[in-house]
Order: sequence, then structure tokens, then C-alpha cells
Amino acid sequence: MIIMANNLIKIAYLYEDLMNTYGDSGDVKIISYLLKREGYDTQVDNISLGDEFDAFDYDFVFFGGGQDFEQTVVAKDLPRHKETLDKYINSGQPMLCICGGYQLMGTYYKTNSGVTIKGLDILPLHTVFKADKRMIGDTRYRTEWGEVQAFENHSGQTYFDDTNKLHPFGEMIEGYGNNPQDGVEGLRYRNFIGSYSHGPLLKNTNVANAIVKMIIERHDARTNQVESVEN
Repeated sequence: MIIMANNLIKIAYLYEDLMNTYGDSGDVKIISYLLKREGYDTQVDNISLGDEFDAFDYDFVFFGGGQDFEQTVVAKDLPRHKETLDKYINSGQPMLCICGGYQLMGTYYKTNSGVTIKGLDILPLHTVFKADKRMIGDTRYRTEWGEVQAFENHSGQTYFDDTNKLHPFGEMIEGYGNNPQDGVEGLRYRNFIGSYSHGPLLKNTNVANAIVKMIIERHDARTNQVESVEN
């Protein structure tokens, strides 16, 4: 198979070295595999502490989960990227955030010790650690792309602050999802998906294929825009 230069799809993996709990990197590997099957090559860049980053240089942005310590470290560096991520998400570009990465897109995350980690405040949601209720085990939920089976392990409980703007990624069949009360899992906002699903999530090929479609549409639109400028 011959892969043309304009068939290179660029993926930004935010803080891969710090936010990669329970095999979240598998999501990026699955995306890369499915894109290659469609005739695209992939370049995955780890965007870590101190790195420059423009989300619009990429066709897809991924942000995995991490423990409280790593999340605290990342939260101090992350605000440098608020403007580009805010524009990227609100313009409908594809992004997947798992667990800690999902939480950091919201207003804040209150830890077990009572410390409040400030999020980017891009999406109206907040998370509170509840030491007496660890949500761990297999999960099943319904999404617009069909049923998902995954694994969750978190004590952070996430709540939407604007239910008119934010919509759940799925409705729970088994497990907890965002919190024990609401019966929903994750978040879908435009082409942004936030989720507590590890395992990795994209072993569910119905979801993986839907995200790949978003990425290809983003890539083709970006390629056509560049070509029109050059011509």
C-alpha cells in the first residue's frame, strides 16, 4: 500500500508520560491501527511538561488518566494550552479524554486531601473525590453508536453544571459512570468525548470506528483548506 504525504494524520497525546493509567495508550494504538487500515499513516506526538502545543496542528487530540499526584503536576502546566484547546473543542474538532484528562477539562477536581485542583474551565462540570465510594469494576452502557463494555476505577465523582450544554456519552446498564446518582457515563459535547472507561475504551470498535470517521473528516477538511490556500 502506498501512503501519500497528505495521508499523514497527526495525533497529539497530552502528557503520555504522566497520564497513562490502566492502558489508556491502547486507545491511541487502536486509532492508529484503524487509520492504517483505511490507508492513512499516523504520527503521534507526546505533548508533555513545557512543550509548545497548537491543537490545530493535529487531526486528533487524546488525553488519558492519571493518579492524583500526576494530575496535580499536569494541572500546573496545562493552563498554557487552555486557549488552543478551548478553540479546538468548541469548533467541533475530535478529542477523547479519559478519567483524569476528562476531569481536567472541567472547573475543578477536589482531591481526597481537600486540595482543589483547578481545571481548564472549558466545560461546565466539576469533580469531587469521595473516599467512601470507590467506583471500580466492569461497566456496560448504551451510546449513540451502540453498547460499550469497559472497566472503571475511580473515586472522583463528576457532575455537569450545565445540562443544557453537556450531554452524557452513555446511559448506564452496569456500573457507576460519572457518579452513583445520575446513571450516565462520560460526556459528549460536539466532537469531544470524555469518559471514565479504561480497558481501553476503544476496544469497543463501534466507538473506535466512529472516532476514526471524525478524524478522517477533520484531516480531509484541513488538507483541502491547505490546498486551496496554496492554489
